[in-house]
Amino acid sequence: MTRIFRMMLVACAVMPLVACSTVAAAPPEAVPSTAQGNDYQLRPGQEIPLRDGGRLRYEHLVNDSRCAPDVQCVWAGDAEVAFEWTPANGSRKSFSLHTGVEPRQHSLGANRLVLVSLDRGRAPQAAVRLEPAGP
Repeated sequence: MTRIFRMMLVACAVMPLVACSTVAAAPPEAVPSTAQGNDYQLRPGQEIPLRDGGRLRYEHLVNDSRCAPDVQCVWAGDAEVAFEWTPANGSRKSFSLHTGVEPRQHSLGANRLVLVSLDRGRAPQAAVRLEPAGP
């Protein structure tokens, strides 16, 4: 084999390893402090620091049985995502929100968290809204 051909073979063999080594990225950054009425885009592992000193973390996708795009289904299906809320002066509380069934919202003290939308995939981005809890 020629020297150039051997170098090309080595380069082709190393490229997938380099690509795999860059998959493990730094942990997701925290989203800036929240304000009521705003939507926030979160990926699994990201946190929202709440104005009252608490923290909200999007843990992971629990289950996704939603109908695939461009497919006609009898039922649209449901996806469930897990969250963790840590009040300013309290212990962590885990809960889930759904896209197709209840609960789609959860009380966080004086606030209410609403799951607005959820992308598709193994680690989908979630759009959430923080609203006043109300009466």
